Amino acid sequence: MVNTNLDSELIQALFNHSSIGIIVVDEHGIINLINRFAVTQFGYDDAAQLKGHKFDMLIPQRLRARHEHHHAGYMQAPKSRPMGLGLDLFGVRKSGEEFPLEISLGNYVADGKRFVIAFVNDITARKNAEQAIIQLNAELERKVEERTESLRQTVAQLNEQIEENQQKDKELREALDKEKELGELKSRFVSVASHEFRTPLSTVLSSTYLLQKYQTTEDQPKRDKHIQRIISSVNLLTDILNDFLNVGRIEEGKIQVRYSITNVQKLIQDTISELATLRKSLQQIIYTHEGNVDFELDPNMFKHIIINLLSNAIKFSPENSEISIRTSIQDSTLHLSIKDKGIGIPPEDQEHLFERFFRAANAMNIQGTGLGLHIVARYAELMNGSIICKSEMEKGTEFVLTFSK
Repeated sequence: MVNTNLDSELIQALFNHSSIGIIVVDEHGIINLINRFAVTQFGYDDAAQLKGHKFDMLIPQRLRARHEHHHAGYMQAPKSRPMGLGLDLFGVRKSGEEFPLEISLGNYVADGKRFVIAFVNDITARKNAEQAIIQLNAELERKVEERTESLRQTVAQLNEQIEENQQKDKELREALDKEKELGELKSRFVSVASHEFRTPLSTVLSSTYLLQKYQTTEDQPKRDKHIQRIISSVNLLTDILNDFLNVGRIEEGKIQVRYSITNVQKLIQDTISELATLRKSLQQIIYTHEGNVDFELDPNMFKHIIINLLSNAIKFSPENSEISIRTSIQDSTLHLSIKDKGIGIPPEDQEHLFERFFRAANAMNIQGTGLGLHIVARYAELMNGSIICKSEMEKGTEFVLTFSK
């Protein structure tokens, strides 16, 4: 038994009244001394229940083999070991309940024997607090994640709402722009119609008035002349109205392309014949074609393009001039060129040529609505085609169109 130094009343008092468990074991792991606090920690009533027994009775069964190994190793190279080394140690109470421990070790030699003194601290409360903190942190993290996810969803909903509002704003602006454009179109229609209708209507009225005066057979040539003037004026009014209607249908997306295999050469030749009466004195229209004559397009749209460009060439070219039309079909592509030797188009006006109601500065005094070339360009676009203009003042103008299958 250990007697050295423990005979002192002071040491005995410290040993017995310490607020930490103190256990002294010999080199064989037998408990020699144990203070009251340690006895209570392990759930025993008296130190006598533990003295003389192996220390591993205070260690869970599952850990005893490891403890024996550690004890043998420690006795071979004993050294002080403080608490708080981060080791998870467990003790077992008399009831069999396991609880976490923190142990610091020291050693000393008395009467030629080595003893190990263990300072044992029950850290159940601390472990519970740590676990509570871990659970609290986990709960906080979960709540933060939930809150973050909620905020993320809110932000996503806000972004979606913003995008939806932006889309609605865009649609509203587009609707307002279309409404404004429609208003401008109506205003331009009234302006252009009042101007363009005046001449043919005056012709109809004056010719109708004169027809009433020509009653005799001898007056038949004069009647025929005025009847033809009325017919021409009515046809002109029809063309003007058709231009306005076609623009409206294009803007509303109501124009449908109806493709069919078309003999381009024959269609153009027939159109030239139909417009023969529009030619000025000694004007010539020369048409040439290369390659296959058949091409898939909308014949009505294509004819409208030919009529518009050819009638413009006739209208803006002088007498005794030549208008050339060239077409070619090669590698699934149709090329069309209509070239005149007329007044030409000012360079500053050419970039606006295909805009609605636009008229070149040098064409203001010549009848026209400013819609024809706009319709031509839109028809070409609808048939997967393109159009460009080449023009020089007083030398003439050429329109080149390309269509691909």
